[in-house]
Amino acid sequence: MAPFAFATATGVLFGRGQSSAAAARVAGLGQQVLLVYGRDAGRAVWLADALARQGCAVTGFSVPREPDTALIEDGRDAAAGAQVVVALGGGAVIDAGKAIAALVPATRPIRDHLEVVGRGLPLDHPPLPVVAIPTTAGTGAEVTRNAVIGVPEHRRKVSLRDTRMLPRLAIVDPALTDDCPRGVTLASGLDAITQVIEPYVCTRANPLTDALCRDAIPRGLSAIRRLMEGEDPDARDDMAWVSLCGGLALANAGLGAVHGLAGPLGGLTGAPHGAICGVLLPHVLMANRRAATDPEAVERLDQVARWIGAAFDAPLASMPEAARALADWSHDAGLPALSALGVAPEAQAVAAETAAASSSMKANPAALTPGTLRRIMEDAG
Repeated sequence: MAPFAFATATGVLFGRGQSSAAAARVAGLGQQVLLVYGRDAGRAVWLADALARQGCAVTGFSVPREPDTALIEDGRDAAAGAQVVVALGGGAVIDAGKAIAALVPATRPIRDHLEVVGRGLPLDHPPLPVVAIPTTAGTGAEVTRNAVIGVPEHRRKVSLRDTRMLPRLAIVDPALTDDCPRGVTLASGLDAITQVIEPYVCTRANPLTDALCRDAIPRGLSAIRRLMEGEDPDARDDMAWVSLCGGLALANAGLGAVHGLAGPLGGLTGAPHGAICGVLLPHVLMANRRAATDPEAVERLDQVARWIGAAFDAPLASMPEAARALADWSHDAGLPALSALGVAPEAQAVAAETAAASSSMKANPAALTPGTLRRIMEDAG
């Protein structure tokens, strides 16, 4: 067995009601708090009030969109004097919180630390402690060591990455995802499912990530189907668990061509990350199955096909049949095609070339050419 390391947040609290402990845990890390939340400040009032009752001085900062360099710099300014950063929201909010916490003590500008378009330098000071509290089941950002940040002038999304960016505490309370809008549930849920499938089939899979993914893949497929049929607290619990597993798995194994394409497509078009991943997933699975030559990779892809088939009433489905079932179901549930997300052919051409050299592609289970990547996007509409 090849050696591997496993990293996660210093602490993880999982389960309904765990968010009731958030304010006391935050207060134990510092009294000066930057509270990062999404577009709707009203969704953070309960936590701001609870922090105030703990004697904390709270400064709020809104993240109304997927973070870019300008937003992170504004957040760093807002965090002046903060001792701890709390991120309450979806993946974009948590990524923003992690990036702000990383840059407050830093002496260099953000671009010095960005991958691809910057210098990729390590942080010169440890980040502020972060408490991450997800309100969607999607990216698993509460247990990853990077933040994805848009760089508009380069039309790219790139990572700010450092092992010390792992949150000090992740509080995953599935109740915070209850009644999440249907479209958000679908896109973020498919992202979560992608993030347990890609680490399972990638070349860096290891026994711990396998243990997470083998349970999470069928669990996630069942849960997302149930949630598209109606609100279901048990399915919300399952999706929150799958999202957490995905964050742990991707941080400790890797991803693949879905995320290799989703990064540049998001930077080029501004299309939502989860929706891009969801619409690409079945087509990437088919392309990987066609191109895979390693027997273990082939078996893992075939196992994924069996899980997908079982979730959609075809337990003996081959990969083409399973992938088509997933694509058709996703479309019927309301997931837009790639073109409907604003991805034009010229963006596809650029993304294919960029993705072929991306870090995510390095762990993909098969070598996919730019031409193959372009066909994947064409098949995704």
